[in-house]
Amino acid sequence: MGRGDGTGRIVSRPDADDTGTGILHVDMDAFFASVAVLDDPSLAGKPLIIGGSEGRGVVSSASYEARRYGVKSAMPVSIALRLCPTAIVVNPPYHRYTEMSRQVMAIFHDVTPLVEPLSIDEAFLDVRGARRLWGSPGTIARDLRARVKAETGLTCSIGVAATKHVAKMASTISKPDGLLVVAAADTEAFLRPRSVRALWGVGPKAAEALESRGIRLVSDILDTPRHAIDQVLGAAMGERIWHLSRGIDAREVHTGRAEKSVGHEETFHADISDTRTLHVEFRRLADRVGARLRAQQYEASTISIKVRFSDFTTLSRSRTLPEPTSVGQRIGDAAIELFDTIDRRQAVRLVGVRGEKLKPATMAATLWDDDAEWRRVEGALDGAAARFGRGAVTRGSLLGPSRGGGALPTNPRPSYDH
Repeated sequence: MGRGDGTGRIVSRPDADDTGTGILHVDMDAFFASVAVLDDPSLAGKPLIIGGSEGRGVVSSASYEARRYGVKSAMPVSIALRLCPTAIVVNPPYHRYTEMSRQVMAIFHDVTPLVEPLSIDEAFLDVRGARRLWGSPGTIARDLRARVKAETGLTCSIGVAATKHVAKMASTISKPDGLLVVAAADTEAFLRPRSVRALWGVGPKAAEALESRGIRLVSDILDTPRHAIDQVLGAAMGERIWHLSRGIDAREVHTGRAEKSVGHEETFHADISDTRTLHVEFRRLADRVGARLRAQQYEASTISIKVRFSDFTTLSRSRTLPEPTSVGQRIGDAAIELFDTIDRRQAVRLVGVRGEKLKPATMAATLWDDDAEWRRVEGALDGAAARFGRGAVTRGSLLGPSRGGGALPTNPRPSYDH
């Protein structure tokens, strides 16, 4: 199986059998790093780290050259540089990524209207109805890779299969700059030698539970009685893994996607112990979450926080609100209340606030609206931000030097339900 650094990749021959396929998973190769090289060709072939170069910056992405030294996303830049001292740290403006993503997605939509974006740099395409126009799925994938390269200067890897799950696995194995086609009849043979960790949805804990019982490969799952899998993973997950290991995945490509959550995180230049200062940071993040929710006309039913301590221990807490909201004040209140329930014995390295279980914003009038005044205030802030930029008007308590690490936001765009 291909690794995150590009070693061990498997690709198909040009005449690979694509019988029974129709789903493509397209994944841009080291997207953030590739955009940086596009803007500065002198960086090509060099180990690159995308993230803040000062203080407590966090790795957002890395080139394959850096990954071969063990550099991974979400790793502190300081540790990444110890692993790869020759790496170059770059931090292009985020709008460059969104610009390039729009170009790539537009190419996908030229091929088929059935495009399901998973993130800024990957998507599923259902090309079963595009055969008359563009040829077989394998031909479409080869032409798509060539067109993305010609029109954007970026490379992508594509998996072609009968189901979303197998297509996603195939694109991962073919990276970077590869194409892997798995004919429907070859699905079981393709899956059998794969690690259980390659199955979509099997996280580290589930993998460890399976491996502790000698179930290390998909073939081991196929050879294990169903009830034994259920005992290890639980009935719901056991059923899912039982089906996926057999190449059974009924999920269709969905073009209409609902937001799952909106969040922001901040890694500090220096660990913070002062409670009042941390409360201010939660207010800052809550206001940003609220502004994003209002801009997208959503309200959050659940508020969650993330706290990472100086020893990298990470905790999360969440609570469901009496009523969904997009009011930053209300989100901040909930975040601070959650934070104050945590027993803190160390300084804090990172904090995050997230609005979850989103619903379309309602305009229904109520007799009593406890947030009416804050809605007016935050509406005025939204208007000022639209005219003069974010930060033109803000809370007095938020004024002062930035304590953030200067890295790209850990979650710079809304999460989506995969």
